[in-house]
Amino acid sequence: MPSGVRGALVQRVSALPEGPLDVSWLPACTPELPLGRIRLHWEPASRAGWDVTAHLGLATTEVLLASWPSAPDGWPRLVRPTIHEVTGLCAALAVATSALDLSNRLAEV
Repeated sequence: MPSGVRGALVQRVSALPEGPLDVSWLPACTPELPLGRIRLHWEPASRAGWDVTAHLGLATTEVLLASWPSAPDGWPRLVRPTIHEVTGLCAALAVATSALDLSNRLAEV
């Protein structure tokens, strides 16, 4: 990972099993992740492969979503299913939250 970054922000996750993860570098000075966004961080493992972690942005903090210690060189294929599922879940929760907010506003009318 380049110096001056704290990870890669997941922009898009392909629905295809072998599909890509589209990411952009996240500068080290960036504040906490926005709600529902995922940050990947990887560094060489002590023996072989890569230590990969994923963090999820919540309303007031970031949480460790998952870690893959000593993942093989093809680790994006390994982490893609988890990232895809969580991204879909976050999108569904955002829609449900919007629907509840709209319902509450309509009930006040």
